Amino acid sequence: MNRKLKLQVQMSIDGFVAGPNGEMNWMTWNWDEELKDYVSHLTQTVDTILLGRKMTDGFISHWTNVMANPQNPDFEFAKIMVDYRKIVFTKTLDKSAWANTELAKDNLADEIARLKNGTGKDIIVYGGAAFVSNLIKNNLIDEYYLFVNPAAIGNGLSIFSKLEAKPSLKLMVAKRFDCGITLLNYQR
Repeated sequence: MNRKLKLQVQMSIDGFVAGPNGEMNWMTWNWDEELKDYVSHLTQTVDTILLGRKMTDGFISHWTNVMANPQNPDFEFAKIMVDYRKIVFTKTLDKSAWANTELAKDNLADEIARLKNGTGKDIIVYGGAAFVSNLIKNNLIDEYYLFVNPAAIGNGLSIFSKLEAKPSLKLMVAKRFDCGITLLNYQR
């Protein structure tokens, strides 16, 4: 396989990626320049974004709104998010309403294998929680970029809740950023 599937996700110190109802108000958003540069570099290594159906509306509308204002400090990054090829994994949709977006409806492992064997840069997945859980359960993620926020929320959505076997992971990088976020980068 040519391309790697990379997971980039923010999580709490107690292992949740969102509150019980998808809340994200616990996340650190005052990123320092070093963290912004790190994420920008990671984004430059990919050209395809995978999303679960439930996360797609919010993700695409957020970055489309940011891109509508060229004065927004996140404008250039938003342009990348809007312009990159996006693949939405869904069982309910028959047609995509979003630009640069395709639907994937076949078997998850088969779809991922097809993408990994395709041409281009690596592939990144941002979420949602249930979709990422299925990727992890099926051992489809090659690199994990876990951005641990300095917050404990006690209860919420976990991406590791469907594990049936302990994944074999090797820690590649542990990096602390001034804003309080710590990156844990693992490879399968």
